[in-house]
Amino acid sequence: MEFGGAWRRWRGRGTFTTRRLVAASLAVAAVAGAGTWTAVAADGGAAVHREDHVLQMPETPGGVQTVGLDTSYFTTGTSPRPAVLLAHGFGGSKEGERARAEQLARSGYAVLTWSARGFGHSGGRIGLNAPDREVEDVKHLVDWLGARPEVRLDGPGDPRVGITGASYGGAVALLGSAADPRIDAVGSQITWWNLADALFPQGVRQGPQAAPGGAAVDGVFKKLWAGIFFTTGSAGGLADAQGTKAGPAPAPAGPVGCGRFLDELCAMYDRVATTGHADPEAVALLDRSSPSSVAARLKAPTLVVQGQQDSLFPLDQGDAIAKAVAANGAPAAVDWFAGGHDGGTESSERVDDRVTGWFDHWLKGAGNDVGPAFRVTRTGGVDSTGFQAVLRGATADAYPGLAGTGSRSVDLTGAEQAFANPPGGAPPNISTLPGIGALAQAASLGGGLSLDFPGQNATFDSAPLGTALHLTGQPTVPVRVSADRPEAVLFAKLYDLGPDGKQTLPQQLVAPLRVTGADAPGGRTVQVALPAVDHDFPAGHRLRLVLASTDLAYASPAEPATYRAAVAGPVVLPTVDALKTEAAPLPARTWALPLVAAGVAALLLLGRRGLRRRGQRQAPDPALAGVPLQISGLSKRYKGAADRYAVRDLGFRVEQGQVLGLLGPNGAGKTTTLRMLMGLIRPDEGEIRLFGHPVRPGAPVLSRVGSFVEGAGFLPHLTGRANLQLYWQATGRPAEDAHLEEALVIADLGEALDRAVRTYSQGMRQRLAIAQAMLGLPDLLILDEPTNGLDPPQIREMREVMIRYATAGRTVIVSSHLLSEVEQSCTHLVVMDRGRLVSAGAVADIVGAGEMLLIGTTGAYGPDELAVAADKTAALPGVGSAEVVEGGLLVRLDGMTAGRLIAELVRLGVPVERAGPHRRLEDAFLSLIGGSA
Repeated sequence: MEFGGAWRRWRGRGTFTTRRLVAASLAVAAVAGAGTWTAVAADGGAAVHREDHVLQMPETPGGVQTVGLDTSYFTTGTSPRPAVLLAHGFGGSKEGERARAEQLARSGYAVLTWSARGFGHSGGRIGLNAPDREVEDVKHLVDWLGARPEVRLDGPGDPRVGITGASYGGAVALLGSAADPRIDAVGSQITWWNLADALFPQGVRQGPQAAPGGAAVDGVFKKLWAGIFFTTGSAGGLADAQGTKAGPAPAPAGPVGCGRFLDELCAMYDRVATTGHADPEAVALLDRSSPSSVAARLKAPTLVVQGQQDSLFPLDQGDAIAKAVAANGAPAAVDWFAGGHDGGTESSERVDDRVTGWFDHWLKGAGNDVGPAFRVTRTGGVDSTGFQAVLRGATADAYPGLAGTGSRSVDLTGAEQAFANPPGGAPPNISTLPGIGALAQAASLGGGLSLDFPGQNATFDSAPLGTALHLTGQPTVPVRVSADRPEAVLFAKLYDLGPDGKQTLPQQLVAPLRVTGADAPGGRTVQVALPAVDHDFPAGHRLRLVLASTDLAYASPAEPATYRAAVAGPVVLPTVDALKTEAAPLPARTWALPLVAAGVAALLLLGRRGLRRRGQRQAPDPALAGVPLQISGLSKRYKGAADRYAVRDLGFRVEQGQVLGLLGPNGAGKTTTLRMLMGLIRPDEGEIRLFGHPVRPGAPVLSRVGSFVEGAGFLPHLTGRANLQLYWQATGRPAEDAHLEEALVIADLGEALDRAVRTYSQGMRQRLAIAQAMLGLPDLLILDEPTNGLDPPQIREMREVMIRYATAGRTVIVSSHLLSEVEQSCTHLVVMDRGRLVSAGAVADIVGAGEMLLIGTTGAYGPDELAVAADKTAALPGVGSAEVVEGGLLVRLDGMTAGRLIAELVRLGVPVERAGPHRRLEDAFLSLIGGSA
């Protein structure tokens, strides 16, 4: 698990003295085989070269001991260009950033990635971005870039450089920019402002208890996320200590349970995890690893990307970052995207493009468009078919902050209510399960999981809303709390309550608060800051405030207690009227009809003779009438390129009743092939025939094809049945041709078909999308990543849907990266790499075509006898190697046939019980593409 933008500002740069340059060169001397360049294949771009180094860093400033940092350096040429430092998330390493590093290199940057101390193959201990350790490392990495001939300089030893990363990497990006003024731009993503405040949040800030930098002393312990955070570092450290990783020798691990954390961090976590309270020493230790501690020095242009589906580092952390940067006079922009540590629905490609655009402006000076000052991703609108919901951005020219630019007050009703904190804090109420992204994704669609046990909460509802209300920011509400103990720990949630009684917790977020002095006469009235979200409350819906005594993700008091709570005023919801929602894509009819008219005119100009010849060339082939698909000599060049191909000389055939898996690494040409197959783009060469008919845009034979591409999306307020009926009406075909009931039986949606789609789980939405593709029971069904985002039970259901569909003689083509699922559901495979066909055939033939055989022996044959048999087998002509494995021998053939091997083993007296190929589809796939996936 990895715990993964910021705005930067242009500023003056100083130069280094000769003495400092000499010191820097000594600090970052490269060792251990540095300087090896390898070409990395790029999909349609320049070749990226990678150079690996282990750079020696001082263990602490001025110390004599050093720590080896494992780094990789990516470029596409030798001419000077700006540089980017690319940091990884917690629990990750530089290898997880390789694809992004190559992407940035192809965009014209020299990119340096590294594994932070205690991670990957780097040495040292984890300091949680300590200023005298990980942050100092960033300064030395900037020194190293300043000495590279490929890096553009602003002065001696001063490279033009940006820094980006997510979560752990996002924090070190901010801390590094504050420590080193040579850093010219920052892209921080889903990271923290103050780590103490993130792990010990509370809705109530009391003056005497406020800590420097905005951290609250003794907030409510975020125990599950903190446990994941620290356990991830501990487990990695133990693995390294046991010698399971290659590379430079790491520092010795700490005590069991501490892994490669510094001892002081380990001791701090042991204290707070045991007591559930943050002592001042713990707050001070976490504060040093927080950008809040260097707020006055955050002066680089910073892009702040924060996740809406993030219960670890929610939107208020990014809000504080943006405000601090802006207060220093630096350019800042804020992007709330549909993702985060809890998962998400939005692709990271848009975020990556935005960070690249930010660097293009501030590092290259390329253009003036750095994107909007504020953008939030919303679910809504329709795609070009007019029926599927899409993610759309809403933008504003200024960042409004969490208070918004306007507000709306809503009264809540309900008398004072009493509820209990159970002994031991169990059973706990549930808002979210940290890291389980499906819950937050379901919440964004009107579903999700939340649970409030009776007797453990107080509930206050509003009247139905007369008009819709779009909340953007952090709502607040005053509540009066009293308790039979000096303090009360509460968890505040603001639900969206529909007319049907269905309640939705936006983004599955909850606001904890610790109220001290709750046993005073009359209790205490406090202002509760609810979770910051972007959410639309439709007209007719109610707001429901729940104050719960427990939450699964947080530490609650173990002692039983009785609380009383009442609302002391309306809930105030911030709004941002200036947000402008991006327009939905135009329906196909608005641009397709003019194109069709122009095409008809062009055809008329060709003359009847030309049309007759074209018709002869594209006449149906009766011999292929029963063949669902035949592709011959198919090629498609990249736009504007004469010799660079997305698909080249591709040919294969699909028969009726087959479930064909289309496999290949990213950039293999799979999507281009599917788009040509569905008539969306034209091939440059070759031919595609469906049931003997040539494929072209608008060809009638395409009515025999159903497709599901790029995820499920529907009008969320309509039922599943209504969505399907509207879709079919749009085709203009008779209702009786839809075969709706047959498609629904195969998709197996049950009673959910007549519920609003917003209540669907991800798996139900996927099955509804499959049902839509099956309308009309097309003879050929094309599915692109149908199991994307599903959990194991849902994946199994989707597998059964595909198999059921093909059993009636129809054909399914599925493109997927889940090789284990392809192996179980597909009968045949087509493997592509770099646009070409690598292999095609039955799954059993491709998987079984390897040279490794597993020879099973009887249980009576002991280890010593197996060892002797392995030596004798390895000595046979035509055998490459033989080794003892559990239950028998693993033999690699080098010319000998399998039948001959078994005969030789029998001759040697080896009791052969079974024999078979020892290869999974994954092994076969990687061997076919040369491991380039």
